Amino acid sequence: MRVYRDLWWFFKEEKKAYILGIFVLVVVSLLVLVPPYIIGQIVDGINESTLTRSSLVQWILLLLSVGVITYGLRYVWRIMIFGASIRLARTIRNQLYEHFTKMSSRFYQRFKTGDLMAHATNDVRAVQMTAGQGVLTIVDSLTMGGVVVLTMAIVIDWKLTLITLSPMPLMALLTNYYGGLLHRRFRDAQKSFSELNDNVQGAISGVRVTKAFGQEQAETEQFKKKSLDVVSKNMRVARIDALFSPTISLIVGICYFLAIVFGARSVVNETLTIGELTSFTVYLSLLIWPMLALGMFFNTVERGRASYDRIRALLAEQETIFEEPDAHDQPVDGTIDVQIDSFEYPGSSQAALNKMNVTIKKGQTIGIVGKTGSGKTTLLRLLQREYDVTQGQIQIDGVPLHKWRLKRVKEMYGTVPQDHFLFSASIAENVAFANPKASMTEIIKACQLANIHKDIIGFKNGYDTLVGERGVTLSGGQKQRISIARALVSNPNVLMMDDALSAVDAATEEEILKQLKAHRKYSTNIITAHRLSAIHHADIILVLSKGEVVERGTHQELMNQSGWYFTMYNQQQLEYVVEKGGKDA
Repeated sequence: MRVYRDLWWFFKEEKKAYILGIFVLVVVSLLVLVPPYIIGQIVDGINESTLTRSSLVQWILLLLSVGVITYGLRYVWRIMIFGASIRLARTIRNQLYEHFTKMSSRFYQRFKTGDLMAHATNDVRAVQMTAGQGVLTIVDSLTMGGVVVLTMAIVIDWKLTLITLSPMPLMALLTNYYGGLLHRRFRDAQKSFSELNDNVQGAISGVRVTKAFGQEQAETEQFKKKSLDVVSKNMRVARIDALFSPTISLIVGICYFLAIVFGARSVVNETLTIGELTSFTVYLSLLIWPMLALGMFFNTVERGRASYDRIRALLAEQETIFEEPDAHDQPVDGTIDVQIDSFEYPGSSQAALNKMNVTIKKGQTIGIVGKTGSGKTTLLRLLQREYDVTQGQIQIDGVPLHKWRLKRVKEMYGTVPQDHFLFSASIAENVAFANPKASMTEIIKACQLANIHKDIIGFKNGYDTLVGERGVTLSGGQKQRISIARALVSNPNVLMMDDALSAVDAATEEEILKQLKAHRKYSTNIITAHRLSAIHHADIILVLSKGEVVERGTHQELMNQSGWYFTMYNQQQLEYVVEKGGKDA
């Protein structure tokens, strides 16, 4: 029952729906008592030869009236109670989605996508059942069962009622024991389903890699193994679930046996009429549903409690990036000052950045280069406040980054990430994602700057072309350039391009850089790259190694230093000449 205490906030919000629904349920329970009484009267009338045609018609009309009214009232309580439970599912899904969007990168390092999807589907559905079917079964079992028992005891024979229902405590003990087992096993089954969900999500996302390496059979075997685990754990749940109905049926059978044995003796002793015994057995049959409902209640509640515990644990995850109450909310100018003594990712003992001192003035283009793992992407993530710096600080316009409103920080940057993720939507919708109010003219202009406009108009549906999930219908270079256009369409103060030209050829790269230099000469640009031709025009170039700036200066200054930049630039130029010569040959 603890889950209902946890959900009390929702029941208070929907109190009108639940009060009306429960009231109608109680009325239905009372109306259900009428048919057995009428049947008993008709049987006694036949047995005593006092039943007339007119009285039989009256009894039948009363039965029909009760049936019609009950039908209508059952429709009402379903709308009230089940409708409220559907709204609960919507509320929890909204809470989860809002929570997901607020969480930082650290949260998504800990939780897998498939697991989060399982929480938002299977677990929410189980909680919905608790607030819908669970409320129905407990109210129906208590009200209908209680009223039926009282009617049997008061109207017919309290002694026979007490004897007949004597096995009930045994049923209560057994269903409570089953409920505890079900809670533990259902929690394990849900965890296993989360793992299967995550496996499927990863397999579908990486299906092209799977096919490229011919690992279809291995992936299939892994899926079968996960699937068998889910089946095994759900079978353990089903075995406990299957015990409820047989147990209740056995108890009901014993109750019937006692009713017939002791009821028949009362008829022989003439303390009961045949009609009263008939009514008693019909009333007893009405107890079957409350008993079954009680079993269903324990089943539903334990599932809902296990699922809601999982959901609450997820919602209890704290944000690691906070916005201060008095955070700055004025427009950002764009001067960035980075003073990082040291930064380690959560859970890592190795510093990703060390002794990072950089000032980026508005309108400058900054190039950041270095070996893989040197800290280029880490610096960009810190600038966007995906993580907070604990040793040192980053300032924007002289104000510490954590003292700005998160919205202002996000608005400041237009980011082109390495993985250039595209949504399963049209090209125009993907480009306008950063600025939903962008006109078609602005979208086209951004695509022209990114040198993708000609490719797009060459497609059959132009800007209305659906790119497929994760941009599967486009080449790597096309996805990269659409990502660049998406960042440009919002005309950000700072454009961040994280190795965003790696998938385009040298001529396309040169054209894009030329366009950016012409149209963003008064705005800040931060470009990380492995191909040095992408940043040789920058005002300042930073060479990183193991998280530290080891070289700094313009292209010419770095060439004069004859360090890593000098060696790598000459090597890449030689590779370019050799490649070009091979093509010319």
